[in-house]
Amino acid sequence: MEQLKHECGIAMIRLLKPLEYYKQKYGTYCWGLSKLYLMMEKQHNRGQEAAGIGVVKLHAQPGNEYVFRERALGTGAIQEIFDNIRPRLDEIQAESLTPQQAEADAPFLGEIYMGHLRYSTTGRSGMSYVHPFLRRNNWPSRSLLLCGNFNMTNVEEIFNAVVAKGQHPRLYSDTLMLLEQLGYELDRENHRIYRLLRDQLEEPELTHAIESRLDMRQVLSAASPLWDGGYVICGATGSGDMFALRDPHGIRPASYYRDDEVVAIASERPVLQTVLNVRRCAINELHPGEAITVTQQGDVDVTQILTPLGNAACSFERIYFSRGSDADIYRERKQLGRQLVPQVLESVGYDLDHTVFSFIPNTAEVAFLGMVDGLENYLNSLKADSILAAQQTGKLDAATLDTIMARKVRVEKIAIKDIKLRTFIAEGESRNDLAAHVYDVTYGCVENNRDSLVVIDDSIVRGTTLRQSILRILDRLHPAKIVVVSSSPQVRYPDCYGIDMSRMAEFIAFRAAVQLLRDTGREQILTDVYNRCLAMETAPDAELRNCVKAVYEPFTDAQISEQIAKMLTPPEVNADVEIIYQSVESMHKAIPDHPGDWYFSGDYPTAGGIRMVNRAYINFYEGHIDRR
Repeated sequence: MEQLKHECGIAMIRLLKPLEYYKQKYGTYCWGLSKLYLMMEKQHNRGQEAAGIGVVKLHAQPGNEYVFRERALGTGAIQEIFDNIRPRLDEIQAESLTPQQAEADAPFLGEIYMGHLRYSTTGRSGMSYVHPFLRRNNWPSRSLLLCGNFNMTNVEEIFNAVVAKGQHPRLYSDTLMLLEQLGYELDRENHRIYRLLRDQLEEPELTHAIESRLDMRQVLSAASPLWDGGYVICGATGSGDMFALRDPHGIRPASYYRDDEVVAIASERPVLQTVLNVRRCAINELHPGEAITVTQQGDVDVTQILTPLGNAACSFERIYFSRGSDADIYRERKQLGRQLVPQVLESVGYDLDHTVFSFIPNTAEVAFLGMVDGLENYLNSLKADSILAAQQTGKLDAATLDTIMARKVRVEKIAIKDIKLRTFIAEGESRNDLAAHVYDVTYGCVENNRDSLVVIDDSIVRGTTLRQSILRILDRLHPAKIVVVSSSPQVRYPDCYGIDMSRMAEFIAFRAAVQLLRDTGREQILTDVYNRCLAMETAPDAELRNCVKAVYEPFTDAQISEQIAKMLTPPEVNADVEIIYQSVESMHKAIPDHPGDWYFSGDYPTAGGIRMVNRAYINFYEGHIDRR
């Protein structure tokens, strides 16, 4: 119901054949560019604030551009970018250029393609923060395009390291810090090869030899040990080297495909399957700490750059952000819904005859299907028991059997997103009244004041939409009880690795725990936690602890859920309201290969994450509501 922002989606393509090959086989020089467009559109869900592309041309002649970049802001950024570059490409297609002309002169036709979709999770926006970032140089081997799906928790440390080298960054952002840091190491790699060959070769052969011998694995190995965060960092030099590196905890996802024509990298596996029309088994996951590199000559290598530090792959990727068309994610989301059935049945008193089931929003549909599967299994067991009982008493006849078999799980499409209303009225209740009409409901599905209404959502993080609109909307149907089910656990702690959940006071679970502390006379715990967080500010990494866990310790999950329901139910709603969350243990059973659960458990995989959560609590306690 409430949209979370995510940073970001990446797409990389390296053509391993000359452009003429793709023209002859696929009928166009634009084959690589077309695949980039499709890969970006298929990941549009990951970033709708801005987009950018970069292209590196390996055979540009001096006096012609060899790195091209186009960026745009807004939800239509992808279309705007490709609309901007299409007219010239259409001219090129019509001109019937020779392969040599296309290789040398055509803009945005090259061998390396980079795409990025952005959601800001840092509050910073504008073209200056849109990927890819570009470090230009007259020497192609020192030029660098960079983009990524990441958030670094130690930007200040990286900034200080960059400044200590004598550099002067023009923006304070993690992307720019990485660009300058990698650029510095790229310069060192150029110098290393220069020193090896300067007595053997003259220019321009020396420059060409440097370009052909660059080792991006060396560059990454020198720069990346300082990074703390969740990341997939992608880059390309102007001379034709390409790379993608995943963080050592595997927090952010990356998959790749390679054959003798192309190397492609994306944030999500089904994107590669669909766009390249290949089998799932042909797609590989980039493992924690691994980098895939492609040299100027097209040699592909997958190397362990950073020591793996345990699997902390993000569970929220599976629950919420990634495309549900992935076979594993689809299965996991169904299982998340299926596991909620015992709690749901208990909530409605096991009365399936007087309960209607639905889902809001559409992203929760797969979990809903899993929940319905579980409910049908339960009902089938009841039917079997009823048939056996009737048979044993000699009362099993056609009419009795028809009655038993006619029982069904009552599934309805209850809420329909009707219109997108502009909340141009900014004052209190008038604004809330507008919000309550974003969805319309299907009337006649619920028996007034008798039926329970169960709706499943994929997550309830802030609860704003529930309180302002959804519960009021559902109450129009006059159910006796409304049960809102979250397929994810209670989000209790902020994220610092790329998802827009960073302020403590935003989380309804945190607000509920704080209210319970106050209601039960334990408000002193809030001050104690604040003092412990302050003490952690100067603690070494090995001694860091998440002090905020103490806010939740006095209460059970059920007590916090009950308080959440109280806080989110508007006074004019007549139905009883209950909110059910997935347990952390059940989530791990459904998603066993992605154990990263710091949002729910507070167990951050990096020191930077622990520092961030303690700092977020300090900001909350001191009333700095705009700080992260």
